[in-house]
Amino acid sequence: MEGLSLTVPSGGATKSPEFFGCFGGSKRAAAVERSLKLPSFDYACPATVAEAVALLASHEGEAKPLAGGQSLVPMLAFRLASPALIVDLRKLDELRHIQIADEGVTLGAMVRWKDILEHPRLRQAHPLLVTAVEHVAHYQIRNRGTVGGSIAHADPAAELPGIAVTCEAKIVALGKAGPRIIDASDFFRGPLMTALRADEIILEIRFPAWPKQRRFGFREFTRRQGDFALAAAAVFFDASEERFRGVRVGAVGVADYPLRLATVERLLEDDKVSGAAIAQAEAAASAAVEPADDIHASGAYRKTLIGVMVERALRDAVNRADG
Repeated sequence: MEGLSLTVPSGGATKSPEFFGCFGGSKRAAAVERSLKLPSFDYACPATVAEAVALLASHEGEAKPLAGGQSLVPMLAFRLASPALIVDLRKLDELRHIQIADEGVTLGAMVRWKDILEHPRLRQAHPLLVTAVEHVAHYQIRNRGTVGGSIAHADPAAELPGIAVTCEAKIVALGKAGPRIIDASDFFRGPLMTALRADEIILEIRFPAWPKQRRFGFREFTRRQGDFALAAAAVFFDASEERFRGVRVGAVGVADYPLRLATVERLLEDDKVSGAAIAQAEAAASAAVEPADDIHASGAYRKTLIGVMVERALRDAVNRADG
């Protein structure tokens, strides 16, 4: 398939003196205007997954797939990515499926956030997934963003990668060597870094079956609703004789990639479901992470915050079952 050369224009041929003045001079205004323009790239819109893979493979790491564009387009605008070719996946309807079966829930890579929230059966089939997606960004982004794009982008503060790791999901990718299945725990390697190869695209994400009586909670803390979380926790367990069984505790926003807090899981496993156990889990969650300082919060603040999020998520799980 032949690529189409595309250069995004600046958005206007002339600017008024007032425009330049508000930036303190024409040189600064020109610099700002340049920073908002996408780099030049070739563009292709394949009709099949096989064509998409072939295009990625032919460019040896210099091509990027485009799904909803909610992550890639800002990266292009800020010159954090400058691929030679953009491979638009919008025609690949075969990747828009949502399947609910005895084995679990499968989401095609082009499923949008709004598709998850509007699905008539998904809230019953996997309530933790839907609850987490309710926290994703804002309406406009949920209307365009895709699950495959979020997984491939691998932002350490994003909800879906955290849910995938906590729930032991599997990510199915396809490249020139054929399909492969990657455990979510092995997929995320660092900030915006994954195990995905340059010629691969994500086909789907598979979540294991969700028992009806499972107890769960999801909490996150943001400065404003829809922002990335400073810290978030996803928990679930299967209570038996009022004891924690099969405990899973996931943490988002406190490391370079989503984490399972194994020490907290071991602490709770087989313990009595009680306020004392939850308080111990809060302390253990804080002790289990060493977040770095950044412009949004200190590491010490996030360290305390993740403990609070785990504690609240566990209480939500207990109260949800009681209610």
